[in-house]
Amino acid sequence: MKARRTLARPYRSGRCIDLLDATRHGRSSTRGVGLDCEIPREGTLYDIYRRALDELHDVLIAVDENQEAAALDLITEAKRIALYGVGREGLQIKGFAMRLFHLGLDAHVVGDMSVPNLGDGDLLIVSAGPGDFATVSALIGVAKAARAKTLCVTAEPDGAAPRAANAIITIPAQTMARDTTAPSSTLPMGSLYEGALYVLFEMLILKLRERLSVTAVDMRSRHTNLE
Repeated sequence: MKARRTLARPYRSGRCIDLLDATRHGRSSTRGVGLDCEIPREGTLYDIYRRALDELHDVLIAVDENQEAAALDLITEAKRIALYGVGREGLQIKGFAMRLFHLGLDAHVVGDMSVPNLGDGDLLIVSAGPGDFATVSALIGVAKAARAKTLCVTAEPDGAAPRAANAIITIPAQTMARDTTAPSSTLPMGSLYEGALYVLFEMLILKLRERLSVTAVDMRSRHTNLE
């Protein structure tokens, strides 16, 4: 059964209703609730912030916790981890690889000259927001032929890439698979998926840090000094 979170939107401060919460409750200002300012009107930059944050919240609480748990198992059990994504998804994948390295895991980005040979006991992690990319599917095939496990993060679980993977995490957000035929986001193209991908990866890192008994000091000690 799919496990879903039921969390309130996190826009209340400890002392008063903030601008976002006040707007959501139909107020025209925050006077009388701890802040003394006008609520920006519909279509202003602050209103766009509010809608974008609402969308990210709704997407992330809809992610299946059972899928997350299965992904955490694969990552903690893997001897070596290779990660791959294209475009802006690839940028989030690279950030995730960096944090996995900070945890002390043997993590590499596909395409780097130092990426190792994958085989039995190893893991390939890919992102395929729209459900498939030619390179992603090809790499899944190579990894599976070498007996490595595969994990695909996607917004389209029925796509070719996630269907070929051993495990998936579905982020139910708009991507370029549907941005013209059924747009559902304030943000353009695949930005909602890509933003949610970043937050999801950071949450996985926090859970992995706890599982692996890695401290913040441990992580920081592995950060490069060549900057």
